[in-house]
Order: sequence, then C-alpha cells, then structure tokens
Amino acid sequence: MKAMILAAGLGTRMRPLTDHCPKPLLPAGDRPLIAHHLERLAVAGISEVVINVSYRAEQIIAALGDGSDFGVSIAWSREETPLETGGGIRQALPLLGEAPFLLINGDIWCDLDPASLPPLGDDLAHLVLVDNPDHHPAGDFHLDDRGRVHARGEPRLTFAGISLLQPSLVADQAPGAFALAPLLRRAMRAGLVGGHHHRGAWIDVGTPQRLDELDRRLRADRG
Repeated sequence: MKAMILAAGLGTRMRPLTDHCPKPLLPAGDRPLIAHHLERLAVAGISEVVINVSYRAEQIIAALGDGSDFGVSIAWSREETPLETGGGIRQALPLLGEAPFLLINGDIWCDLDPASLPPLGDDLAHLVLVDNPDHHPAGDFHLDDRGRVHARGEPRLTFAGISLLQPSLVADQAPGAFALAPLLRRAMRAGLVGGHHHRGAWIDVGTPQRLDELDRRLRADRG
C-alpha cells in the first residue's frame, strides 16, 4: 500500500513561524513535523509515499530528498497553487495508482500504527476518528455501533486527518481545486464509509501553541 501526505498548504494559522519555513518542516522534538510521519510509515512497512507540495515546495523537497534517509521512497506531486485536499489527491492519482492508499494530513501528529487499519473491502473510505479536542468541541462525524460513519448523529467525534481511501472517490472529478469533505459526505449517504475511534495520542498541530505542546511532549517522552 502507498501513502500520501498532504503538505501543500500555506500554513496561515502558524504565522509568523511559516513566513519563511513551510509548516511540514517546523521542528517538533528535534525533527521536522513531517519526518515523524515518514518514520512511522517506514516502521509500518509502507515504503512508497506521495507528498503534494506548493508553498515553499523547494524547501521541502531539498530537506527530504528521495526519502531514503527516512526509509521510504518519495514521489513529489507539485501544485502551482494549492488544490485543496480533493484536488491534490486528484492530481496525484497517477502516482498513487488504482489501489487503496493511506492519506495523512501533514499537520497532525498521532501514535496510530498504520498497519492496524482494516482493509477497505467495498467501502470508499475508512476514517480514523478521535475524541473532540477543546478547540473543536462540536466534532465532525458520528460513528455508529457497526463502525459506520455518518455526517449526522450523536455523539460526534473529530476526524483525525488519517484515512484509507479508494482512488475512485475522487477519480471522476474534474482537475483543479476542490474539497474532499463533500465527496466523503456523499459516500456516507451511500453507506460506503467506515471508521474507528482511535483512543491514543493525537494532536492537530494547527497553531504555534499546539506545536509547542507537541514539542514539549516529544522531548519529555525521550526523557
């Protein structure tokens, strides 16, 4: 299985840290944020990784190269301007192939073992969901007792930014910028989205304060 890491965003919420450094390269625990994803993928046996880049793309490519320093092989999907999540995946499909792939938001940190995710079967997507953080108390989706994900319903959980996806979820869309969420909701209405509740560690590294929280946590873990 291949993985795709989303790294094309402008990082506006992280300013001024991202004025001169793209968010994936911001340090957390003495390593760039994106390096934690690459290392976890390598441990899980996922060696082929696609990364989309736009803002300060050359800095990211120069820092990570072909991925060999992290035990993976990186293919780069360059976007002249950010294409949003759906558009970014759509452009990267020639690199991803026709098999289900793992999608990871570049601005999260999670201790999930990617190898623990179940096969998709007939579903179009499998979402990893977490408890609602303080900064997003309303959550995103409802996970029922059968492991099906719904746009409506209570209680609600937050999408962790990690999912398994079928390429066909976006393959019929026109090239260009578009969001992934409406396509996921359409698939939910068709009963084609599963998920599970991850109860381990997870942080949405969306602000300088949360980046600092993660950095302190990783340094403390190393002792």
